[in-house]
Amino acid sequence: MKNLVLILVLLFITGCAKNIATHEKVMESTVKKQKFNEPKVWNKVTDNGKVNTNWIKTFGDETLEKLVAEALKNNREIRSLKIQVERSDALVKKAGAALKPTVGLSGQYKDRNSEALDEIYGGGLTVGWEADVWGRLELSRTSAIKSALATQSDYEFARQSLVASTAKAWIMTTTSKLQTEYAKNIVTLFEKELTIMNAKHEVGQVDKKSIYLAKSNLTSAKNAYSKATVSHEDAQRSLELLLGRYPSAAIKGTNKLTAISTSIPIGIPSAVLERRPDIVAAEQRVAAAFYKQRESELLHLPKFSFSVGASLNNLTNASSNLVAGLFAPLYQGGAIEAEVDDASAVQKQSIENYAQKVLVAFKEVETYLSLEEKLLEQENYLKEIVSDNQKTLELTKISYDLGKAQYLDVSQVNNRLISSEVSLIDISSKRIFNRINLHLALGGGFNLE
Repeated sequence: MKNLVLILVLLFITGCAKNIATHEKVMESTVKKQKFNEPKVWNKVTDNGKVNTNWIKTFGDETLEKLVAEALKNNREIRSLKIQVERSDALVKKAGAALKPTVGLSGQYKDRNSEALDEIYGGGLTVGWEADVWGRLELSRTSAIKSALATQSDYEFARQSLVASTAKAWIMTTTSKLQTEYAKNIVTLFEKELTIMNAKHEVGQVDKKSIYLAKSNLTSAKNAYSKATVSHEDAQRSLELLLGRYPSAAIKGTNKLTAISTSIPIGIPSAVLERRPDIVAAEQRVAAAFYKQRESELLHLPKFSFSVGASLNNLTNASSNLVAGLFAPLYQGGAIEAEVDDASAVQKQSIENYAQKVLVAFKEVETYLSLEEKLLEQENYLKEIVSDNQKTLELTKISYDLGKAQYLDVSQVNNRLISSEVSLIDISSKRIFNRINLHLALGGGFNLE
């Protein structure tokens, strides 16, 4: 009879349970109401090219690909975030456990020989379960799932950020190496010029002012070389830190700056932002907050609990009983209302955070697309300037050899050439940095995957 009553109660509970809103319904009723007037496509760049969606390979640098793989494997922060993902998965299991029955085993023994009575010994088995009549426990579990997915998305975005940081650190290491080698060559050049000036001064071809000018150029070159060496070592250590290596400044860059071999296609769809892990994480946190808020509202409703106990008395007499419990909160000093208000505030905050995240993402893409054109223009201008300065220097040296120009003229043109060449290296690396930042802002390649 008791079992029949239990079955009837369970059927009643199942019929009373409310439907839980799906994630899609949550997004339609909350996040999707946000209006950003976003573009359907971006058309900032006019050239068209075929782009590999695995963007790190578009640079054609096998060493870079190996370094990225090493960073993803050994970076300590990424390892820590992976552990955080494991913790969030454990919380999902914990929330889901509330939906399942609990089973307990107990035993007892009492010695009453001193009272000339028989001993008492036995054991019991108890099965308890809280009926999720209103769907509160399911809401809690769903909220935990969405929070865990958000943590997973954070982990994926951290991995993407690490790839971008490793690529930029590698480019910076190579750039600083090229600048260091260039600065060293300039020192050698000015040392030779000072030797020449001293020889010419001895035969009366140049005055003392030319000697001092040559010495000043050499000292400035040595100072620039020292600064470049410090920057190169700092870049090396930064890269080694990302790779999980000891920062000993032992890693070497290449002798050639990575070239951008692919162009940006016309009309990148703005929908590519929907794959960005950090935006996905913000969306999932909206859903988690929504379910949590729904859960808190159900705290006003009664809780139904059942337990079935089976005991063995003196290991001979078996007995069992069914206990049904009902708890309905009437007054708790405003605690439930405060929890509802808190959950509602968290939900509103998560929506605003999502909106801000989306706007920032659009800003990043717009900025990097705009910079792509401007940096390309600057790079082309500097190439022309370097070429013109080289030709000017050649002609000035000829005039100097013919006695039609002074060494000061040669020095000034040479300094302009050096400055333009250093600027060209710098702008080329900035253009690569910008391309890396653009891929990070888009969450990958230029097309939907």
